[in-house]
Amino acid sequence: MADITVTAAQVGACFPDKAEITDMIAAAAITAGQAVYQDTDGKANLADANGTNTRQFRGIALNAAAAGRAVSVLVRGHVYGFTVSGMNGDAIAYLSNTAGALADAASVGGTTVNCGRVTCLTDANLTKVIYIKADWRRTWS
Repeated sequence: MADITVTAAQVGACFPDKAEITDMIAAAAITAGQAVYQDTDGKANLADANGTNTRQFRGIALNAAAAGRAVSVLVRGHVYGFTVSGMNGDAIAYLSNTAGALADAASVGGTTVNCGRVTCLTDANLTKVIYIKADWRRTWS
């Protein structure tokens, strides 16, 4: 399992008019591109596949935010900024054991949490991006 590299300055919804984005308050410092969960106070915090209660993936932060500040979270939609060119199309992006990260394989020693899939855009280069789909109805244990 390797963490998928993310370039925070390039993170953004590919099709914002078709995406599901929600605004939350950050519980801690969050960087654009980090995976988040909703803590018991209703705030966004860094998701982690091998932590207690932190494996509840709720989306990807679209902007950086200090604790107590607003962060936009992509719940469903295509997102730029992740280095997935070496991954196969339709490959699953998983929640990592590293807080806030996505991985190219299921967690070892943690919980397997599917966060999205690698897909191609329709440009000439078939640019690969991740389609995120957080399941807010599910609880991972």
